[in-house]
Amino acid sequence: MRKLNILVWLIVCSCVSVSCITKRPVNDCFIEVENGHFIRHGKPYYYIGTNFWYGAILASEGEGGDRIRLCRELDSLKAIGIDNLRILVGSDGRRGVPAKVEPTLQIAPGVYNDTIFAGLDFLLAEMSKRDMLAVLYLNNSWEWSGGYGQYLQWAGYGKAPVPAIDGYVAYMDFVSQFVRSDSAKALYANYVKDVITRTNRYTKKSYKDDPTIMSWQIGNEPRAFSQESKQRLAEWISEAAALIKSLDPNHLVSTGSEGKWGCEMDMDLYEKIHADANVDYMNIHIWPYNWGWAPKDSLQVNLEKAKRNSKMYIDEHLEIAKKYQKPLVLEEFGYPRDGFCFDKSSPVSARNAYYEYVFNQIAKHAVSHSLFVGCNFWGWGGFAVPSASHEYWMPGDDYTGDPAQEQQGLNSVFASDTSTIRLIKQANLTLENIRRAE
Repeated sequence: MRKLNILVWLIVCSCVSVSCITKRPVNDCFIEVENGHFIRHGKPYYYIGTNFWYGAILASEGEGGDRIRLCRELDSLKAIGIDNLRILVGSDGRRGVPAKVEPTLQIAPGVYNDTIFAGLDFLLAEMSKRDMLAVLYLNNSWEWSGGYGQYLQWAGYGKAPVPAIDGYVAYMDFVSQFVRSDSAKALYANYVKDVITRTNRYTKKSYKDDPTIMSWQIGNEPRAFSQESKQRLAEWISEAAALIKSLDPNHLVSTGSEGKWGCEMDMDLYEKIHADANVDYMNIHIWPYNWGWAPKDSLQVNLEKAKRNSKMYIDEHLEIAKKYQKPLVLEEFGYPRDGFCFDKSSPVSARNAYYEYVFNQIAKHAVSHSLFVGCNFWGWGGFAVPSASHEYWMPGDDYTGDPAQEQQGLNSVFASDTSTIRLIKQANLTLENIRRAE
């Protein structure tokens, strides 16, 4: 365990606690949904946030932890108006698996690395001081945090394929079994109970009573991975949402879905999943490079195509949000650096143009009181210094916005990306002015 100098820690991490005005009813501290909008402190809540998946690891005092950097990151995010962070609760399984985030939280079913739980507690405590909100996702359909594959492996389905070695086809064939496996889903349900029923060791608040948490998210990009598993995916999402609500009626529940892209291109499946009464709002993700809209050798040339396709994707899902009067959030989107470079000093003109387009969409919908209410760009790299000797993350490297299976710097926004930082700050100022005018 690394011991921090107490004086340094107090200087870096001290801040004034923000609490709810006592005259308000207790539930006014929690984000609620009314008429298709998020309501925070009595007013519609629109936001531009980020993905900060590694927050709990960085906040730990164990391997990978750096509380001084954590507080610096939170302060820098707050300074540019970001108050909404989407965060991984923890990764699963043994270490040493290529492209898996380390250190892991759930070492074996129900067996936990408490330093990561302590990190999550500390992270939520520090976010509370800064009046920030957390969207916490509990699982992952992809390999980089264990997720589907690890639960299936624990349930006796054999060794999970590693995409970096065995390929994504083999991986997707294997994990398509998850939503059909009662034993694997039971392991997930036990984990959900263990997480949601926790009490924060620093604030002494139970998680269900902590308004710092905006939403529990069933998983990151839950998928069926096959036509045969679509109905079982919908059933599992419904079961998981009901379980979370039974454990914690105070917080919102979301799916973490990519939208149509994560539903085998079936909008009826997306609608069925998000019509569920225990799912409070809708999610989509947009990845122009990953989805072939803007190949790496023509990021600038295909920028307008990426914008057009993004608008069509948003609008298509917004129609369903309007039907059920639920907010819609674009909680993941990214665009590579110019020239598909990874060096943090390389230019980001195409990314800036794409980000500006998305931010303007949020502002436009906020002015018109539409249900497209927020976004979280992927992802915050902050003050990380990626290794100059290798492209992919290795234990001991700084954590960036890019998980271990992706080139470090691919989609990260670093504190040194001053032009992007200015865009984010201005966009949040615009939203703040809209909120004040409500």
